[in-house]
Amino acid sequence: MKLRFIFIICGFVSTIGIAQENTSQITIGVNHTIKSAILNQDRTIQIYLPDSYSDSSQDYPVLYILDGQWYFLSGVAIQKSLRTPGAIPEMIVVGINNSNPLRRTLFNDESKKFTEFLINEIVHYIDTNYRTNNERVIFGWEAAAYYLSELILTTSEFNGAIITDGGYASEDLVKEFTSKEDKYLFMANSRKDIYYIGSTDAFHKILKENNPKNLIWKYDLFNDEVHETLAHLALFKGLKYYYHNYDSPVFESIQQFIDLGGMNYLTTYFKEKARRFGGNGQIDNSTKNALIWLAWNRDNFEYFNFFMNEFSDVLTTKRYSSGYWQNRFGQFYLKHKDYQNAIKYFEAGLVDYPDSQFKEEMQKGLIDAKNGTN
Repeated sequence: MKLRFIFIICGFVSTIGIAQENTSQITIGVNHTIKSAILNQDRTIQIYLPDSYSDSSQDYPVLYILDGQWYFLSGVAIQKSLRTPGAIPEMIVVGINNSNPLRRTLFNDESKKFTEFLINEIVHYIDTNYRTNNERVIFGWEAAAYYLSELILTTSEFNGAIITDGGYASEDLVKEFTSKEDKYLFMANSRKDIYYIGSTDAFHKILKENNPKNLIWKYDLFNDEVHETLAHLALFKGLKYYYHNYDSPVFESIQQFIDLGGMNYLTTYFKEKARRFGGNGQIDNSTKNALIWLAWNRDNFEYFNFFMNEFSDVLTTKRYSSGYWQNRFGQFYLKHKDYQNAIKYFEAGLVDYPDSQFKEEMQKGLIDAKNGTN
């Protein structure tokens, strides 16, 4: 019994030893210390580089996060999670650390000095040492939200700002805003944030009344959240808003497609997408496929037939090169008594894919379709 116990313990220790040998450190970004001549102090920034950075030569947009000591890791995680479906591009993420009470001083009474530090030292350092493009988005919570409300209206260095749990700019500042390029502002708050909701509401009212040209803005309330929890959700929603037309559009129903403007909406969407992010401005195959499948899934034959004709080019792609798709289309046309199109797809499927597992279904469908024409 004693010998058996020793054997079990040895096996357990051996297993632990093997596991330890196979472990590795998880690293997310690096810390850099910048000697700021403007602030006359050393400042710590955190930098995350995209997974593809070392293997590519491309330039990347940058997400700047004020109060990086709290939100840098969230920024990296959210950026990576939104990359999984391709909702946003890969980004360099830069966290700018602050400490109390210094952060409140720099975001308020010494905001001009902090702006000089931010633009002339931080942004300059990142642009000089890393491959960046001209796209910069910046995030701020609470005191930083008030600071960014004015910064996005008065400087040209940032294309978009995400602010949460605070924010305000005077009507005079809003009226003085000018920009040749579109700028984006996403504001978030909660009715439970009783100390800051009033100023955000007031800022929203000023923006609505003045509607400054080339400022594209949105104000969302997330009343399930509180002052301490909203920042992470706001960062997620704000990045989605800024990159709202980066990915292909998705529709929940045919009616939504119609309500948004149908084909005119799609044409405008892809032209705007190309203007912002490059591309040929044409409706992509992903969208064409999704709309065909949506009409099929909702059993909307009118729009299925419309999309099949409107997007006939996508039907010649490799995706549809199978007996499966020829049978699926043939069966749908047969169901809705469009016998000519049903015959077309059944015959194509039988000729092009004679060994398909759907052979018998297509043969029967072809007979039924031909009988339907009699």
